[in-house]
Amino acid sequence: MVDLSFLKALDRLHLILKKRVHADLQGGHEASEFGQGLVFQDYKAYVPGDDFRHIDWNIYARTNKFFIKRFEEERNLSVHILLDRSASMDYGEKITKFEYAARVSLGFIYMAMRNNEKFTLATFTDKAEALRPGRGASQLMNTFNVLQKLKVKGQSNFRMAMDSYKKQIRSRSLIIIVSDFLYNLDEVRETLLRYRKSEVYIVQVLDPVERHLSLQGDFVLEDSETNQRLRTYVSRRLQQTYQHKLSEHIMRLKDLCEETDAAFVSVTTDTPIFETFYHILR
Repeated sequence: MVDLSFLKALDRLHLILKKRVHADLQGGHEASEFGQGLVFQDYKAYVPGDDFRHIDWNIYARTNKFFIKRFEEERNLSVHILLDRSASMDYGEKITKFEYAARVSLGFIYMAMRNNEKFTLATFTDKAEALRPGRGASQLMNTFNVLQKLKVKGQSNFRMAMDSYKKQIRSRSLIIIVSDFLYNLDEVRETLLRYRKSEVYIVQVLDPVERHLSLQGDFVLEDSETNQRLRTYVSRRLQQTYQHKLSEHIMRLKDLCEETDAAFVSVTTDTPIFETFYHILR
């Protein structure tokens, strides 16, 4: 189950989030630039290259001259949280990776709500499914209720899911992707390059057993997404090999994030959630 008891503690961090985003994307600020917003600003004489759809024909009828309407460009930050709900996230004893990742997602949503930012939660497996964008406490509670009922299942296809969601992002945004990120890193790199115009946070969530492989002996391992089984003996040498390969994977993921100017943090589900946000936002 996902709970909301930790959200109040994040009040101390919501100002940090405001500092982390680009100044020209902070919410609640009126923009001085002109664009496709809804608030009428003034008129200007039409010149070739202007959008003729903004010509005010009533003025033309009176003056026989072309004038266009100018509008304030909407520059509020849009926050997109993409949460992995594939079967591999349904792992853990005290708390599953999905439950922990859902708390991280709700934490970002809460801080977006406090900043009066519009936010969207999307869950993904081989495709992304988004809730309707919104603001405010009612939208947060609606998102919480959806997460409470959500079934964690299905095979993941990171590239396909991220490609399917890209059309939802129409302007520079804050994008948070929460997953175990046990994917082909070439796919992750392609996605980060496509999202490079936005502020991106990569939050990797792993189970402590998964991170450190504290098991030893005979086991039947089952792939949670394909249900394939493998009987094996987990020896000390296998533990060391596994930990080396996983550490290498995490370091490569971190390097990719640095290369594409994305923020990165890798946490395990036994990490206090406040501490996780401290590391994410510092």
